[in-house]
Formats: sequence, structure tokens, C-alpha cells
Amino acid sequence: MSKLKIAIQKSGRLYEESLQLLKDCGIFVNNGKDQLKVSVDNFPMEIMYLRNSDIPQYLEDGVVDIAIVGENLLAEKQKNIQIVEKLGFSKCRVSLAVPKEVETDDLSYFQGRKIATSYPNTLKNFLDKSGIQSDIHIISGSVEIAPNIGLADGICDIVSSGSTLFKNGLRETITIMKSEAVLAKTSVLTPEKEAILNKFLFRIQSVLRAKNSKYILMNVPDEKIKDIASVLPVLKSPTVIPLAEKGWSSIHSVIDEERFWDVIDELKAYGAQDILIIPIDKMVI
Repeated sequence: MSKLKIAIQKSGRLYEESLQLLKDCGIFVNNGKDQLKVSVDNFPMEIMYLRNSDIPQYLEDGVVDIAIVGENLLAEKQKNIQIVEKLGFSKCRVSLAVPKEVETDDLSYFQGRKIATSYPNTLKNFLDKSGIQSDIHIISGSVEIAPNIGLADGICDIVSSGSTLFKNGLRETITIMKSEAVLAKTSVLTPEKEAILNKFLFRIQSVLRAKNSKYILMNVPDEKIKDIASVLPVLKSPTVIPLAEKGWSSIHSVIDEERFWDVIDELKAYGAQDILIIPIDKMVI
């Protein structure tokens, strides 16, 4: 039987979160990142630990079938690769930043100036579309020190919390793109491997739905069941269980994490009481 070859960054936060996702999907890895290739016992998959910058080329060439990789890296490498699913972790931004003493946030500041970056393609595409001509200096690491040593007037780099910029006397001005970890695939998958990928993707989507949802239980007056059910649209229909106390029922359903507090306020306004919220491990729909 064929095995799906998946590439994972061999170090860093993306490595840790990728392995956690596999674990949440019931795929257990026996050994660690010191080996280049690892087989999985309970799923038709092989894991390859690679340098982050090499993954897009391996995908395009079909050396690996799928990969967990940063969306920003795929945009920069400009390879023929399809994004299958956004994964919701390792979120960051590719942004322009300037020395903190620069008062303007306007893009025109960079006209004719030097910009240091590890993302020259992403930056050039953005500047070309905006009609800005700048001198792009490509740096492989520690981009944030470039303005301090007189190499550039600003930088283009990935930003997460912004603490690295702050420590180097810089501030973020313009976001070029938002990025997160994604599941990407090669364009040369066989039908058999495509079927395995679909099974893997089903597990991922079940995990992601669970992380974005909460199980909710509450006691409500019977005359408010219809109103409260209209506030809980996640599942096909909420479960309604009559209570021993006449005129009251217990409602069980699921709510979206993003709308959590707004939904709670609406439920309380309709008379819901004794509201309990429970995390969901998996959510299969």
C-alpha cells in the first residue's frame, strides 16, 4: 500500500505545532526530529523533517506529497503548489517596518529608499503594484538589525507579537500579507495517495472544528426554546430534554468560539440559566 509523504519543518514552533496536529488526528510518531524520515505505524504516512525553505521545492518536484508549511513561504517561493487547508496556527504577518523615530506610516516613505528583507519576491510584487520603487537588499537572517547598522531605511519581515521589532527600535507600519500554517500538496498525487490525503484531511477538519467550537448546556423556559434554538445554528438542531421541574427544559448544542460571548449574552437575554461550557475533543459532521 502507498504511503503519503508529508514534510514538516525540522525545528521551531511550526515543528511543535505540526506534530501536535498529527497527534490530535490520531497519528502517533515514534521518534523525533533527529531522523530525516520516520514511518507511522497507525496510518499510511511517512514524515520527512526538512528545512523550512526547502519544502516548497520538494513539493513542486513531488519528492513529498503534502506539507505543513507557512503560507508566507509559499507566496515567496512562487511554486506550483495547491493549498488544501488553512490550519489556524503559527499566525504571523509579512510587514514593513521603519525606525521608531520615523513619524509617517505612509508607503511613500519607501520611495527611493533601501529596504532589507528575506522576502524579496513578496516585497517586490507589493511595491510594483503600489507604484513604489525601492532598493531591495536581500538578507537571510536578522533583518531587523539592518536599519541600526545603516544598511537600510526600513525592513520587510515576518511579525508575530512585534517584540523583536520593538527591541530593535522599529515599529510596524504596513501589513503586506497575513499568514498561517497551511496544508499544501503537490500537483502530481496519484489517485491512491489522493484517497489517503482525503482521509487525513477529514481528521484535520474534525480537529479544527472542535478547536473552534464549544459544547453548551443550559436550562431554559419552555416558551423560549424556539428563540434560543435560533441563536444556536452550529448543529442541525439542538437537543431538548424536559426537566423534572414543569415548564423547563435542558438544551444541548454547540457554539462558535469566535461568537462565544455574544451568543452567551443573547441566551441570557432569552432567559437561559445554569449555562455550562465544555471543550470538544473532536467534531465529526
